[in-house]
Amino acid sequence: MTAEHHVNAPLPGLLARRAEEHPDEVALREKEFGIWQEITWAGFLARVRSFSLGLVELGVEKGDRIAIIGDNRPEWVIAELGAQAIGALPLGLYQDSISAELARMLEAADARVIVAEDQEQVDKVLEVRDRVPGLEHIVYYDPRGMYGYEAPGLMAFEEVEALGDQRFDRFPMEFVKRLAEVRPEDTALLCTTSGTTSVPKLAMLSHANLVAMATQLCGVDPMAPGDEFVSFLPLAWIGEQMVGVASALLAGFTVNFPEETATVRADIREIGPAFMMSPPRIWENMVSDVQVMAEDTSPVKRWMYRWAMKEGMRAAGTRTGLPARLRHRLADWTVLQPIRDQLGLSRVRRAYTGGAALGPDVFRFFHAIGVNLKQLYGQTEVSGISVVHRDGDIRFHTVGRPFPETEIRISDEGEILCRSPAVFTGYFRNPDATAETLSDGWLHSGDAGYFEEDGHLVVIDRLADVMKLPDGTNFSPQFVENKLKFSPYVREAVVFGGGGAPFVTSMIAIDMENAGQWAERHRIPYTTFTDLARRAEVYSLVRDHIANINRELPPAARIRRFLLLHKELHADDAELTRTRKVRRGHIAERFGDIIDALAGDGDSVTVSTEITYQDGRTSQVAHELRIETME
Repeated sequence: MTAEHHVNAPLPGLLARRAEEHPDEVALREKEFGIWQEITWAGFLARVRSFSLGLVELGVEKGDRIAIIGDNRPEWVIAELGAQAIGALPLGLYQDSISAELARMLEAADARVIVAEDQEQVDKVLEVRDRVPGLEHIVYYDPRGMYGYEAPGLMAFEEVEALGDQRFDRFPMEFVKRLAEVRPEDTALLCTTSGTTSVPKLAMLSHANLVAMATQLCGVDPMAPGDEFVSFLPLAWIGEQMVGVASALLAGFTVNFPEETATVRADIREIGPAFMMSPPRIWENMVSDVQVMAEDTSPVKRWMYRWAMKEGMRAAGTRTGLPARLRHRLADWTVLQPIRDQLGLSRVRRAYTGGAALGPDVFRFFHAIGVNLKQLYGQTEVSGISVVHRDGDIRFHTVGRPFPETEIRISDEGEILCRSPAVFTGYFRNPDATAETLSDGWLHSGDAGYFEEDGHLVVIDRLADVMKLPDGTNFSPQFVENKLKFSPYVREAVVFGGGGAPFVTSMIAIDMENAGQWAERHRIPYTTFTDLARRAEVYSLVRDHIANINRELPPAARIRRFLLLHKELHADDAELTRTRKVRRGHIAERFGDIIDALAGDGDSVTVSTEITYQDGRTSQVAHELRIETME
């Protein structure tokens, strides 16, 4: 069955066709109590029908908004497709959103119903319900801890499905009729933008947008029934929607949901997915895990690891003769294949990274161990993806070439512009922002970039973040930040250097777990994150890493001064987006004293942190942070 066969169908229409043509094939699989529970395409459609008619029984009408929050479960996609089947607009929310964020998004969407996974999510909704007077129903699908809960409109997912079944018995053709009324050009999804520069907006993506994106992706990288995919990243993220929903419905592969967040790695190893899609932080975490494991092992195994990685790098970089191929085969058998297996990547044909730039060092690592990792580029507003590496044509500093039906051009200001059938229809109830982003059919990405001679696109950074160094050259903070984060001991890094600053500086948040393990191995005592970050030995560890990076950078871009932060950067404090991209504007305001001190010549800076106790009392705690100057 070809992708073109479905290109004019809405997403629930793709599901209906799959259920008709392949009713007994496995569509979804969820691990419960250690056992994989399967849902066929026919079963998937039946549950979508039940839930959608249940929504009708609750009074939901075409155009109403249905919010969904929780971990990845079959109920999430059943609720999403159920809403779409009756013309309602699903809105995915990040499960780690704090109550204030949740309220803001529910207000912006004016949601009538929210599907909230469990007790934790229901508690957050109840806390802010007064701010969302139009919210009529709260539907939960994990009953643990919900016994005794009473609130107007609070009900279990199964109750909604039961209402739908009763309605189906009375009106057996209603679902088919409603589904036939859903047009490809109708809005399929309200998707939150990343919010790196402002409060997230709600992008309206049509069925045609999402199917066009999935058709192009499957055309470049074929996906088929029988392939396995593990859905473990937030379904509120366009990247997960792109593969786990749109591409899965189009290509017919099986989507697997892990049992718990803590079991994701083990569940991925068990399933052996054919492809993976993750933002840079996941790939960076994997590299850190391997690096720490290598440091923790015996000297002989450590030598074997370094030798095997060198052989892997050589094999990934150039064509080699017979002796080199034999060495690589030995390296793969002894070291590289076990690493792939440990990471759950042993059966992966293609792996994708998107959402932000991935550092070249991380890229090289995965190709060295034999993983076909490819960069893709896009935005929420283009249904997630417009540019991707082709197999056998991968360069670590580019994001590949545009999709066949996608036009990319560079404006006079150096901004990347995109025109594609996957480009969104606008922002929900925000015509001013729509007009600013969408002009004459061209999507303004806000990113700076350029084309190489053979058509590979190079993304430099956010246009607003590209800085001019004192010598007049352009400078990408993100490029240096990615190099800093290649160290397993660096969790986050923010680099400064433009806007009249005399040189490049950085503030760094250490990786508590990896740096803590390193400290324990070297018998360095510590108590808290702040205490560990103050240690001279940890400063020396990071300093050595920066010195290595500086040797690879042009003189004007080298880091001259840095400090280790007393706290982690966190999305709850609006310092990062929910996909862990740095919100540079907010950080510039919040850490202004630190940035000024780094640009000066002092050897320390004092910062004050507000602590909120459980009883609501607050107090201020002062921290003196040491500033290191590189030679």
